[in-house]
Amino acid sequence: MQTFADLNREIFNQSNRSDYLKKYKKGLSEKLVIQISKSKNEPEWMLKHRLKSLEAFYEIKLPDWGPKIDLDFEEITYYANATDQKGKFDSWEDIPEDIKNTFEKLGIPAAEKKMLAGVGSQYESETVYHNLKKEWEELGVVFEDMDVALQKHEDLVKQYFMTCVPIRDHKLSALHGAVWSGGTFLYVPDNVSIKQPLQAYFRMNAPGLGQFEHTIIILEKNSHAHYIEGCSAPKYGKEALHAGCVEIFVEEDAHLRYSSVENWSKDTYNLNTKRALVGKNATMEWVGGNMGSGVTMLYPCSILKDEGARCDHLGIAFANAGQVQDTGAKVIHTAPHTSSKIITKNLSKDGGKSIYRGLVHVLPQAHDCTSNINCDALILDPDSTSDTFPDIKCENTTSEITHEATVGKVNEENIFYLMSRGIEEEEAKSMIINGFIEPIIKALPLEYAIEMNRLIELEMENSIG
Repeated sequence: MQTFADLNREIFNQSNRSDYLKKYKKGLSEKLVIQISKSKNEPEWMLKHRLKSLEAFYEIKLPDWGPKIDLDFEEITYYANATDQKGKFDSWEDIPEDIKNTFEKLGIPAAEKKMLAGVGSQYESETVYHNLKKEWEELGVVFEDMDVALQKHEDLVKQYFMTCVPIRDHKLSALHGAVWSGGTFLYVPDNVSIKQPLQAYFRMNAPGLGQFEHTIIILEKNSHAHYIEGCSAPKYGKEALHAGCVEIFVEEDAHLRYSSVENWSKDTYNLNTKRALVGKNATMEWVGGNMGSGVTMLYPCSILKDEGARCDHLGIAFANAGQVQDTGAKVIHTAPHTSSKIITKNLSKDGGKSIYRGLVHVLPQAHDCTSNINCDALILDPDSTSDTFPDIKCENTTSEITHEATVGKVNEENIFYLMSRGIEEEEAKSMIINGFIEPIIKALPLEYAIEMNRLIELEMENSIG
């Protein structure tokens, strides 16, 4: 059985047959958007939403800041179903063998048995498996594939869908609104605390594909949950696009931890949008690791909308050869006595470029707020770079914001000290790097901390120094 500790790069780069791609045309059009909606038997309001989003996509320009998005949108396949079945399978055994084997190698069924309250698995544009343990279902928890949720809980989906991230937020949110498919819907009612994590895993297999899953998470008053997202794609030498959307609503006294381990291939543009609305005395925690993709632009955002709301943003970004990791966090304090903490750890090697880009904005009415920002970067060779672009706006003099940023290299004196104690040089360097990222790793459940550490080890192998 595959375990996280046994991870190797070939697991992520392995691809299955993709002859089903012949059924789907490249490029974006109104006809395609209508076909996606019709194939899912969506209500009329969703089709109108998709068409309105498509119109916005054509009108809005790409951002004129950050990494260059040199992507031909007409070369992307925006929707593909790898199976003949519409909708999810009832068990892992029913899933086609090659797809099932992929998820088994990634350790998803084993993790479900061992530590998860529920799991969802998406392959290309469609969810192939989704399950919630009965004990949580009986307490009123809803954990569904988004396409299923739209059919079963239409009013609830309509109430929240793209209200936290509006269509015109930027060009990619408009594109997402037009062609979204799959994703997760999680609803936790008042006073329910889910003791085990829930997980969704998103896998792209075919070359030149786009994946646009939509996730909505709603935690009602005094509820608690931990949601984990994993992502990967094989390397083809052909550009792919990931432009998912995550909308989170954390109500009074609720607590959500959202953990993400993303390992897209270097062919992939990872242009994801994640945002949370945080209520009175509620807590939102973001824990993220970005290992893959050629270009990542990702800035999870917390809007602290009611008094006493708080958020923690913890993130690792690793930029290897040919990669630009432009990541960070955004926090908007709109209410009094709100607090935020941002800790990021960026690593660069073999000419990779890591960038912290963040925003903390305290509005005039948000008195007595605090925000602490700590951005650290470790550069592992002379060819790599790291930049920090903090944007801090404080419009209330009773609030306090602190910002610290450090950039450094692996300390030779520390390596010498460890080697003097009998530790090999490569192991000494790994120990220093593990200490650097430890504040983020310790926030993950053990199995996922092991996975994150192993991914970083794979990136480091034979190339530190």
